[in-house]
Amino acid sequence: MDTRNFRRMVNSVNKVIVGLQRTGIAFGQMQLLTVPGRRSGQPRTFAIAVNELDGEKYIFQAFPKAAWVANVRATNTVTLSRGRKSAPARLVEIPVEDRGPLLRTLVATSPARVAEIFVNSGQAAAASADAMAAAANRIAIFRVEPA
Repeated sequence: MDTRNFRRMVNSVNKVIVGLQRTGIAFGQMQLLTVPGRRSGQPRTFAIAVNELDGEKYIFQAFPKAAWVANVRATNTVTLSRGRKSAPARLVEIPVEDRGPLLRTLVATSPARVAEIFVNSGQAAAASADAMAAAANRIAIFRVEPA
């Protein structure tokens, strides 16, 4: 599947996930990230996977030019919702030089389909730990902290 069609499919699935989460149905690692738009200031909501690695929670940018990344960089305070529970959070961007080990851990501890998402979106060349670590300059990673 080419990157454009993959992105369209993911956007469609995300709309379903957002709708289910808003009605109180939570599943998997998915949460809703709500952040003010960097230009409009209006709240924008995105379905995001929050991954726990080594006792910390992280959010990985699975798609190039993801709007939520630019919005978070403009204001690092967000709201994370799971089902009907919401909490403010602070997202701290991980420096590029520290991303490689986290990407390796993500590949090692997640189902194979997780790394394949990064390949299908064009972020990584292959679904291996080495390829993911090599893509560290293209994949933003944020640590989730209490606000």
